Amino acid sequence: MIIKQAEYSGTYVNLESLPVDQKLEVALVGRSNVGKSSLINKLVNRRGLAKSSSTPGKTRTINYYQINQSWYMVDLPGYGYARVSKKEKDRWGQMVDRYLEQRGQLRGVLMLLDIRHEPNRNDVIMKEWLEHKEIPFLLVATKADKISRGARSKQLALIRRTLDLKEQDIPVCFSAQTGEGVEELKQMLQELLDSEEQIKEDS
Repeated sequence: MIIKQAEYSGTYVNLESLPVDQKLEVALVGRSNVGKSSLINKLVNRRGLAKSSSTPGKTRTINYYQINQSWYMVDLPGYGYARVSKKEKDRWGQMVDRYLEQRGQLRGVLMLLDIRHEPNRNDVIMKEWLEHKEIPFLLVATKADKISRGARSKQLALIRRTLDLKEQDIPVCFSAQTGEGVEELKQMLQELLDSEEQIKEDS
């Protein structure tokens, strides 16, 4: 995949106002402060396109970025927001669940995990939920530059055990600082989007 164009498309606070142009979508999920904005900026090679919050959990909206004028990368609210009320957490959670379950244009999900930490309960729930709903997802281990190569294997093994991953489900190691994993992610995104064409051909 070659990304020639990327632009901020809009911020939405409810599903009813989302774009209606039927472009395909790939969503990003993960706990607050996992690095979703940094991943978007590095993938599209545009510093500052996606704004990261200095306060984890502050982003409470669904943010759309149009790629190559043909599909959207969708940044969903981070989960695990500790400084908000339970009512607010529930509202965001319901919005994310409804988007993932009902959005017909969705072709897959990038599930981000901080490679330095063991997946928490929210990560486990999200992974199991995506599997239950049969939504294709790719696991991305972010901030790979922040641990040593020796510690990396140990942390990846911990992630695989905690999430009960199949042998073939190896997270892509990603660094917004060094660019590690960028090309691999682009290839995987292309395969997700191309699956739509395969569905049309088979039908």
